[in-house]
Amino acid sequence: MFGRTKKEITIHKKFHPDIWTVEVDQPQIEQVLLNLYVNAWQAMSGTGDLYLQTENTILNDNDVKPYGLNSGRYVKISVTDTGVGIDEAIQNRIFDPFFTTKEVSRGTGLGLASVYGIIKNHSGIINANSKKGEGATFNIFLPASEKKIFKEKMIQKEILMGSETVLLVDDEDMILDVGRDLLEKLGYEVLTVKSGIEAIEIYRTNQKKIDIVILDMVMPKMGGGDTYEKLRDIDPAVKVLLSSGYSIDGQASKILSRGCDGFIQKPFDIKSLSLEIRKILDNMSKNSRQLLN
Repeated sequence: MFGRTKKEITIHKKFHPDIWTVEVDQPQIEQVLLNLYVNAWQAMSGTGDLYLQTENTILNDNDVKPYGLNSGRYVKISVTDTGVGIDEAIQNRIFDPFFTTKEVSRGTGLGLASVYGIIKNHSGIINANSKKGEGATFNIFLPASEKKIFKEKMIQKEILMGSETVLLVDDEDMILDVGRDLLEKLGYEVLTVKSGIEAIEIYRTNQKKIDIVILDMVMPKMGGGDTYEKLRDIDPAVKVLLSSGYSIDGQASKILSRGCDGFIQKPFDIKSLSLEIRKILDNMSKNSRQLLN
């Protein structure tokens, strides 16, 4: 997904052929990787190289003691870029919530903080090695599992097309680019904005045209919850699909309990996105027919 959107970045892969098994929440780890890719892209001006590597490694007591973890077998994932690097003075702050060196328009600064939280919740380690002007490497260590891999039986999901108009609201450029690309492939007309404030203004002036809003939960100045309430003030029947890199638990569930129509976890895949949108819009059409009857 990242490679299709950012064709100016050359991706190099070196994957261990007999990698050990790890036990993870797949959407959360996908979010971790996407956040690291976006971080790398933002550190590279124009073209650049992104190196992805996996390997098996053994961590001893000295390696894991600062993190309060057990020594033993770990799978190491490395993401390396050829960007501007990270100043040594701020390296110990890059995983802090809302710490960012980007312009406000580039995002909230929550990307690396959420990455850190997800890896910590997986009993893993993440660190960064960088020198100013020499790129950066992020290393993730996930504990290996003794469990056998089993292939989950998946029901083949059909991609459902549409023709309605979608307002996509997210403060991250990468999500807007990928989201627009996916939605247009599904047949939708797409409007994009980077803040809750902009979303309210666009919806107020284009209310009759917009059929559904895909709304990011965490944004600066005005988050998804407040934005949702103001959209409902404009139109009590507004259809909103909440999106977040975090799980549905916590803040997302509170917004859903207030009447939000659905939830999708970032990063999007085209099948899940198509199904969630149709679930909301087709239910709306069904309800409209019932009222007419």
